Amino acid sequence: MRLGVLDVGSNTVHLLVVDAHHGAHPWPAHSEKVVLRLAEQIGPDGALTEAGAESLVEAVGMARAAATGHGAEDLIAFATSAVRDATNAAEVLARVREATGVRLEVLPGADEARMTFLAVRRWFGWSAGRLLVLDIGGGSLELAAGIDEDPEVAESLPLGAGRLSRERLRVDPSGLVPPSAEAVQELREYVDELLDPVVEKLAAVGWDRPVATSKTFRTLARLAGAAPSGSGLWARRSLTRTGLRLVTGFVRHIPPAQLPELEGVSPGRAHQLLAGAVVAEAVLRRLDIESLDICPWALREGVILRRLDQLEPK
Repeated sequence: MRLGVLDVGSNTVHLLVVDAHHGAHPWPAHSEKVVLRLAEQIGPDGALTEAGAESLVEAVGMARAAATGHGAEDLIAFATSAVRDATNAAEVLARVREATGVRLEVLPGADEARMTFLAVRRWFGWSAGRLLVLDIGGGSLELAAGIDEDPEVAESLPLGAGRLSRERLRVDPSGLVPPSAEAVQELREYVDELLDPVVEKLAAVGWDRPVATSKTFRTLARLAGAAPSGSGLWARRSLTRTGLRLVTGFVRHIPPAQLPELEGVSPGRAHQLLAGAVVAEAVLRRLDIESLDICPWALREGVILRRLDQLEPK
């Protein structure tokens, strides 16, 4: 069957159309995304602004038309932290449904962690043993660990790269001034504080293979010397703690507006890179991880796999 998956995240609205059936590898047939930065359109009252809601309705309508145009028989649509955290989420979801016919499901953070874990488990297989899976999004950090397809621990923390850039680093709007050393140190302390209880839970479960997903980790790995995206889906990519420390050190001194000049850094996420690096470094340090693998599959693939598991084999 041809299946469409619409991911409404903190930064982008991403449509992925795949050809898949029960027990098979899902093969991408079409992919498109629109950068909305919904998390940056949350007002002082915690509500998604009128402009943000309108842009979301338009983007979802376009995605549905594209999915239909590419022959999708079904469309799974979900939203993560930006919509989840908005105080007017229910009204925005109703507006989207009324205008586009698309029912957006808001995923709890722990479910994000579980779906991502499922995707990583299927990618690496049972030979990977106990997995630890890390995912830094725009609004939250997901962590999961376990031996089965459903993790024993699945946690979500408000440590997304976009959220921390806005709330903690207070990145200069011009992009011409790097965050101060004091702001970076305060961010490190804040991240450590929020990680404390989760570190204990994960340590109790343990793992054989640490893995990371997400655009943030892929970008950090690329800057540390991992293979570029042009090398293909199957190229093995990893990120070491030493490499991450070096990347964080030089990114710290580069104005956000100049970061897109680095290979692998997208203009739309450049201002979030330092915050993402600080979170990644803190997680690897606190969990005593020297190296982790980068998995090309993440939340969207996990949602697809879960849906296929629910279908009756034909």
